[in-house]
Amino acid sequence: MKKEFGLVSWAINSNVYEVNTRQYTPEGNFREFLKHMPRLKEMGVEMLWFMPITPISLKNRKGNLGSYYACSSYREINPEFGNLDDFKNIVSTAHQNEMKVIIDWVANHTGCDHEWTNTYPAYYKIDHEGKFYDAHGWDDVIDLNYDNPELRIAMIEAMKYWVDECDIDGFRCDMAMLTPVDFWVQARTALEPVKKLFWLAELDPLDNLDYMQVFDSAYTWRWMNAAKHFKDEGARNIHSLREILHYYEHIPQNALAAWFTSNHDENSWNGTEYEKYAEMVLPLAVFSSTWKGLPLIYSGQELPNLKRLAFFDKDCIEWQKPVQLQEFYRLLLRLRKQHPCFIKNTDHTSFKLIRNNIEHHILSYKRQVDNHCCLVMINFSQYDLTNIEFEVDAPYADYTEIFSHEKRSIYAKHLCLDLKGWGYKVWVN
Repeated sequence: MKKEFGLVSWAINSNVYEVNTRQYTPEGNFREFLKHMPRLKEMGVEMLWFMPITPISLKNRKGNLGSYYACSSYREINPEFGNLDDFKNIVSTAHQNEMKVIIDWVANHTGCDHEWTNTYPAYYKIDHEGKFYDAHGWDDVIDLNYDNPELRIAMIEAMKYWVDECDIDGFRCDMAMLTPVDFWVQARTALEPVKKLFWLAELDPLDNLDYMQVFDSAYTWRWMNAAKHFKDEGARNIHSLREILHYYEHIPQNALAAWFTSNHDENSWNGTEYEKYAEMVLPLAVFSSTWKGLPLIYSGQELPNLKRLAFFDKDCIEWQKPVQLQEFYRLLLRLRKQHPCFIKNTDHTSFKLIRNNIEHHILSYKRQVDNHCCLVMINFSQYDLTNIEFEVDAPYADYTEIFSHEKRSIYAKHLCLDLKGWGYKVWVN
């Protein structure tokens, strides 16, 4: 399937950091979040994805503060976070630091007392009793009716408002597959002349391939779930993981799979990444940053965050110094930013699996452009493995392992290495 819209050039080797404003600081507002921006810049974060910044409905509100995803207006700022000038300052400061800002956009539904329920009730779906409803069991929201062309225009105008007013750089589209794909085509067509934006979809392209004609990037739920199942079943053989990765080869060439182990939903409802993956967390992070696509990082993963954050109430991330995994992520994100294998996108760029003699435990692959090469070896098992033979067939050169700074000269098609249980090595020349 052909992708209809081009990918913005700055997104090719980028990364996405999800900001949970409410839980990021004790104050839970934009001004206090700004104090973390220098640290995030140093870590290598390039794209800040803010969970919905709009006000939250009072009717049927859950908990004390409610769900970000039950908005009462598409053109206002949630006063919990500050005001419009505060958010403009976030965007301008990000841009000054060579970072981008995308905002969460909830197009499928609104909160139960959204302003449109009074001014434009025809924008909503109604049941056989003539009442607003939600078809998915979420009792704090009601569904919008995309058969109404006037709703579509109003929604696109609301999206355009944030581009015009705040100069945002894109959208993360919540449950994008619940909104008709032709609306997303209509929206992107309308906004493309205003500004070239980045469009991230909350959907898995393996289940919604037709949506990838519009979106630049999408979730990899099947990979995430397969990785958890693999760990739960005792991490015996990575064949199932290889098979899933093969399926993702079918997404459009100029679209980016988004790899992740945590986000606001996963953390709050399904558990922290350490509950789900335990020792597999760091190997998965290495994979997410070095495989084809881009990594998604959730607020606090760099700590690491070991608690589930409340979704509807205040529950601050417990920041400590030093931020334990700051350097780990910095090395991975710097690699993506600086190494030619990631920043060049030419016909000479190649990505290949590396054969090894313990393939039921080890995933190994290489990225290469011209004579620049990145070799990745990940042990997805608890076992310390020795004398592993890799058919690297890499350019002859001196290589450095990015975490240990170990040096090794490769002047043969084969390489022999040891890997600790759940260990990983990333070599670059």
